[in-house]
Amino acid sequence: MTTAPPSTLRPPAPRTRRRRWTRLQLTGLAMVAPATAFILVFSLVPVVYGLGISFTEYNPLHRGLPEWVGLRNYADLFTQPQFGKALGVTGLFVLMVLPATVVLATALALLVDRPFRGVGAVRAALYIPNIVSLTAVSMVWLWIYSQHGLLNELLGLAGLPAQDLLHDESTALAAAAAMRVWKALGSNMVLILAGLQSIPRELYEAARVDGAGPWQRFRYVTVPGLRPILVFVVAMDIIYLAQSFAEIYVLTQGGPLGSTTTVNYLIYTSAFQYNQFGSSSAMAFVLFAFIAGFSLVSVRGILGRQR
Repeated sequence: MTTAPPSTLRPPAPRTRRRRWTRLQLTGLAMVAPATAFILVFSLVPVVYGLGISFTEYNPLHRGLPEWVGLRNYADLFTQPQFGKALGVTGLFVLMVLPATVVLATALALLVDRPFRGVGAVRAALYIPNIVSLTAVSMVWLWIYSQHGLLNELLGLAGLPAQDLLHDESTALAAAAAMRVWKALGSNMVLILAGLQSIPRELYEAARVDGAGPWQRFRYVTVPGLRPILVFVVAMDIIYLAQSFAEIYVLTQGGPLGSTTTVNYLIYTSAFQYNQFGSSSAMAFVLFAFIAGFSLVSVRGILGRQR
C-alpha cells in the first residue's frame, strides 16, 4: 500500500481557498443574474414607476410631464362611491369563492386520497381546469350562461324557465364566483392532497386503537395536520381572488350597473378608457394594502385557532 506524498496531504493555502470561494461566488452570481435582471426590469421598476405615477395627475395622451399632486389621488379615492362599491364587490367575490373552494377541494382531496381503480385518472380530470387559461375558461362559461347555452338547455329539459344570470344584478357576481370555484378546485385539491399524504399514518392507527371514530380522526388528526397547507391555500386564494379581472372582463364587463366591477376592473377602465393613470395607480396600491392586510388577518386567525 502506497501513501501520497506529504505535500499532497496538506490543505490548500489560504490564498487558494479564497480564490476558490471567489470563483464559486462569481459562478453563483452569474447563474442568478438573468433572473435578477428579469425581476428588476419587469417587476421592481414598474412597481416603483407606478408608485411615482400615483402621486401625479398623468394623461399619456397629453404632452408634457406628469403633474405632481401629492396624496390627492389617494384622498379622492375614499370620496368616490364607485371605488368604495368596487372594494365591496371585490370583498364579496372573495367571500363567495374562498370558503366554497377550500371546503370542496378538501372533500375532493379526501376522496382521491383513498386507493381505488382509476384514481390517477380522476385526479388528472379534476386538475385539468387549472391548466386551462382563465380567459379560455371564462369564454366557455360565457356560452354555458348564454340564452341558448348548456345551463338553459338543462333547465328547459327539467321544465324550468330560462335564466339570464349574467344580466341580472342579483345573480351576475354569483355566476362569476361559481365559475371561479370550478377553476380553482384542481390546484387547491392537489395542495391539500399533498398535505394529507404528509400526515403520518401512525397517527391514524393510534387514534383508531384509542377508539376514535372517522369524525374524531378527521377532527383531531386530519385538520391539525392540514393547517399549514390550509393557511397557504387561503392566503394564496385571497391574493388571486382580490385581483380578479379576466372573468369579469369576459363574462360581464363590470355590469350590470357595476354589480361585478371589482377593483382590478375599475383600475383597467380608469387607466385605459379614461386615461386617468395617476388615479388608477393609486387604486392599485390601495388594493395591494387591502390584500396584504386581509391575507395577514386570515393567516393569523387560522394560526391562532391552531394554538
